Amino acid sequence: MGIFRFPLVGLLLVAIQSLALPATVADEAELLSDLPIVLTPSRLVQSLSEAPAAMTVIDRALIKASGYRDIPRLLRLVPGMQVGQERGHSHWVAYHGMGNDFPSAMEVLVDGRSTYSPGNFDGVDWAALPVSIDEIERIEVLRGTNMAAYGSNAFLGVINIITRDGNDAPGARATVSLGNSGLHTASAELGSANASSGWRLNASSRGSDGFSSLHDSSHFVLATLRGDQRLGNHDEIMIRIAASGGQRGLGYPDSIYNNNAERDTDAAMGAVHLQWKHTPRADEEWLLHYYHNQDRTTEEWTASATLPGPLHADVPLNRNRRSTRDNLELQHRLSLSTNLRAVWGLEFRQDRVDAPFLYYGAARQHSNQQRLFAQADWTLNPAWTLNANAQVEKFDHDASHVSPRLFSNWKLSPHDTLRLGVARAWQQPHLFERYGDVRAVFNGVLLVQPYLPNPDLQAPRMDSVELGYLSQFKTWNTRLDARLFQERITHFITRVSHPELTAPLLSATLPSARYENLGPSVTLRGLEYQLDSRPREGARLLFSHTLIDRRSDDPQVTKLTAPYTASLSWFQDWGGQWSSSVSLLRMGPIAGGTGFVPKSPYLSPAYTTLDASLRRRLDMGATPVELAVTATNLGGRHQEIADRSEQSLHGTDPVNRTSPMVWFTLSFNPR
Repeated sequence: MGIFRFPLVGLLLVAIQSLALPATVADEAELLSDLPIVLTPSRLVQSLSEAPAAMTVIDRALIKASGYRDIPRLLRLVPGMQVGQERGHSHWVAYHGMGNDFPSAMEVLVDGRSTYSPGNFDGVDWAALPVSIDEIERIEVLRGTNMAAYGSNAFLGVINIITRDGNDAPGARATVSLGNSGLHTASAELGSANASSGWRLNASSRGSDGFSSLHDSSHFVLATLRGDQRLGNHDEIMIRIAASGGQRGLGYPDSIYNNNAERDTDAAMGAVHLQWKHTPRADEEWLLHYYHNQDRTTEEWTASATLPGPLHADVPLNRNRRSTRDNLELQHRLSLSTNLRAVWGLEFRQDRVDAPFLYYGAARQHSNQQRLFAQADWTLNPAWTLNANAQVEKFDHDASHVSPRLFSNWKLSPHDTLRLGVARAWQQPHLFERYGDVRAVFNGVLLVQPYLPNPDLQAPRMDSVELGYLSQFKTWNTRLDARLFQERITHFITRVSHPELTAPLLSATLPSARYENLGPSVTLRGLEYQLDSRPREGARLLFSHTLIDRRSDDPQVTKLTAPYTASLSWFQDWGGQWSSSVSLLRMGPIAGGTGFVPKSPYLSPAYTTLDASLRRRLDMGATPVELAVTATNLGGRHQEIADRSEQSLHGTDPVNRTSPMVWFTLSFNPR
């Protein structure tokens, strides 16, 4: 693999050697207490060594130490995650790649609320997502399918963003950032709490001029309010209200017929999330939550083409859309005996989208989902744990799908755990894949029809098997989490040209295409692991490495996954008022999405990038202050994810290179 031609492993060894001191762990109890407690793998509170999944936890301390402004940048630290920017505000986030233009195979939750939107082609709009970095308590990333617990979007894994309780750290704080390329951020937090309730308000405004030579300026504002109220000894309620809105630049100046012309778009997003928790006993809990998501995007521009005659046609285009999602879920956790715990639940969801130009002649689309899930966690003896779960999920008039999942954990010793798991998962085709019908018409003549509907799409199926190993050892207080995996996907959905199905006037230049199920299967086999080491007081090293063998009869599909990724991060508290972080990332070649030209052969080349942050804390009476300077994309401009349609016009010369971003941050009353 090409990763071994890049000396990341050597850099890790040099860094550990330069920092190494005698073991800092005093005893075995301290070592064991260092394991995170997680909720995501089985919907049960459990130690990482008991979890039936490979997990990465990005806690609040790590978020602060990184200096990052956005969530996708944090996810680069996770093994197996393949993250890139097509432009300054546009993030492409996928686990093991395999994503289209809007990856949707990894469920993204905020306090249990799904952030996927039918108005964003069933993907996540990371730029407009109404979640502030300041309000995040931790991010739990489940690496591997868990559709049995979380539904169709958890086809490859789960990103669970957990915000801080309303009772956490009441008071006020403020942050201001300024940097190159017009980068600016202003945020504020205000909270109050008493013995039984608390609330917290977060608000921020952020923007930048984006990467050099690209039309990608952006400016977004967001506000969130979370309140938590205890009602007696057995009941609690939580409400979270979130909203965001802003503008951003998209497109390129020389796209085919201006089908992706430079333009400015407006976006707004909002959510209301209500949750009631009832705990009649210490070993039993009922959880009922309802949420309503809505979003709106205004995106209009004009295409132009020279027609036979010769005539010149200026055709108005748009991707204007509105969508809503309503979701109701009931969950019951209980203990059936001293060594057997169970969870079961029901979920009902309705998605609606209104987009006249994207769904020709049928602007309003909707989809309904119902699912029933259950799982049991059985401690056979102190060394063996068995976790079994399954769900039945049904969309609209499609046949129901059953998704089983079985994991076994074997504690070889108090410090070593083996995991073995098998699972089957299904990914429901989203509305645009099935019913998307995009046409450009001039004076009654069909010019192009780049997207054809295909209502007969089948749900892709994945059969996976994995072997995991979690180990802790006293040398430098290190934790190793490794995962061997095989993921076999049948009926994978890809976009295929079909000029014979329709004959628009300009089809020779821009042929029609539709989403179809790939005949042969796609198989991903590989190894991913992470070393989390604390070699000395105040120092933390993270090293993540992933190798993937991609197999498919379609070579363009295999390119949707990078064959390797690696990252090395060093976080250091220097023992006084200073702290720092340095992160080095190596990403293998990858083709993200398809663009308007399906299966364009372009492959973004492998790249290396460096991020760094330096902070200084000043104690100024009752209001401490922190100064920081943070930089990303150091070490030269590079391309991460290409718009393959645009790139097809420029050969191998990348059209969307990143730019170094440097900013200074001043925080009042930092936490």
